[in-house]
Amino acid sequence: MPKVVVVGAGIAGLSAGIYALKSGFDVTICESHTMPGGSCTSWRRKGYRFEGGMHWLNGSGDGKSLNRLWREVGAITGDTRVMYTDPFLVCDNNGQPVSLYRDIEKIEAHFYQTAPEDKANIRKLCRDIRRFARINIPITDIPRLKVREKKQLPLRELAGMIPALLRMGPLGNITTADYANRFRNPALRSLLSNVVGPGYDAISLFFILGCYVSGDGGYIEGGSLAMAGNMEKRFTGLGGEIRYGSPIDRALISGGRALGVSVREETVPADAVIVAADTLVAADALFDKPLEDPWVEAMRRGTDLTMNAFLCYGFEADLSGLPETAVFSLDKPLEYAGMTIGSLCFRNYARYPGYAPPGCSAVTVTLSKGDTYEYWKRAREKGEYETCKRELSDAVLSRLEAKYPAMKGKAAVRDTATPLTYERYCGTYHGSWMTRTAPGRRRVAYPCKVKGIDNVYFAGQRMMPPGGMPPALLSGRTAAQYLCRDFKREFVSP
Repeated sequence: MPKVVVVGAGIAGLSAGIYALKSGFDVTICESHTMPGGSCTSWRRKGYRFEGGMHWLNGSGDGKSLNRLWREVGAITGDTRVMYTDPFLVCDNNGQPVSLYRDIEKIEAHFYQTAPEDKANIRKLCRDIRRFARINIPITDIPRLKVREKKQLPLRELAGMIPALLRMGPLGNITTADYANRFRNPALRSLLSNVVGPGYDAISLFFILGCYVSGDGGYIEGGSLAMAGNMEKRFTGLGGEIRYGSPIDRALISGGRALGVSVREETVPADAVIVAADTLVAADALFDKPLEDPWVEAMRRGTDLTMNAFLCYGFEADLSGLPETAVFSLDKPLEYAGMTIGSLCFRNYARYPGYAPPGCSAVTVTLSKGDTYEYWKRAREKGEYETCKRELSDAVLSRLEAKYPAMKGKAAVRDTATPLTYERYCGTYHGSWMTRTAPGRRRVAYPCKVKGIDNVYFAGQRMMPPGGMPPALLSGRTAAQYLCRDFKREFVSP
């Protein structure tokens, strides 16, 4: 069997490896970390689990095209429990609460009651949510590929998506903040601005809202590591090998084709290499000289990074009476990395088993406004990194305690992950979490190969902005399809 080395055991690398194994290749994954998942990750601190990757999953719902793929790669199994929070977001704007529900009729009635002055815009909003709720991600095969089981959406489903597709042009030219500012009610403005983030295009807002009201967007019990662990079991169960603690020095190229990889100066020979590490990092670091293919240059120019600081707290209190995901305005804005933050969003895992000791609760707060990489890098260079993390953790905690008295004095465990954390453990470019889709930017999938180098393929969330777990899954599958076509193999789904 042709031998394939996959760089990275994240969702993209595991996906590519599983499809390649099933299609008749001998596959080894080399992963620099000690566990699978890549950016789809979580971690434990003193009995608490903090989720740092998946917060909801596109494709968790039965009948969705992505759900079939998640089941093919083993991420979702017959025993997987999916939890659907309702309401899935609660916003408290200076004492005025407003919620987003999974039932579009309930959303519409609730919004009319909350903001009768915005009735016309609420009607338009709900009409577009219904349109986007009909979107089912098309799963296709690359041209000239021998496929045992061809994937395609029924024409009726494709036709049902046309109304949403027609709205993407206008919505893609404005930010979510621009869209939210159409509403006079400040609580609705705050809610809509915080679903995805004010700098994203408004398409992103409606993709998320449509996903939730369509019966999708659930949370997999056990979170990121449970999904990655399920995929690891599927991969090794098919005969694949994962070499953990094996960072790649470089891809070995000779005569314009892949010969394998170098791991700690040890040669791992292969007939093909699938690069499923962060594409921006790999394009600069894994080859004898940085790649200059036009699509790689376009990615370098066009990638708008989303960077997060995750503030994690373990509370010795049962917070199950609080919302699972909530945004609240701050009486005193938070100053952070030269920015002013006027609201906080927290996720409360009190009702999720295994996230905290009995009677306790794990809570995370995500700060994702602006590019903070250089701020944290300078802090580290000055020897102030831990101090800056502690000060930020203190500032956020004080605002949580002021808003929710049940938290006051109960924080037993604290942990902060910055872009430098994600750079170190997940190998992401500048520690970025995803790619921001700004207004006016075309949503394109980058090519899987570069000119002049045969048998090297690329996968990962960078290949399909804005990224996230579904693009990682799809790009891994696509890389395996190109591999099969080049080696004249039939592509077989697990």
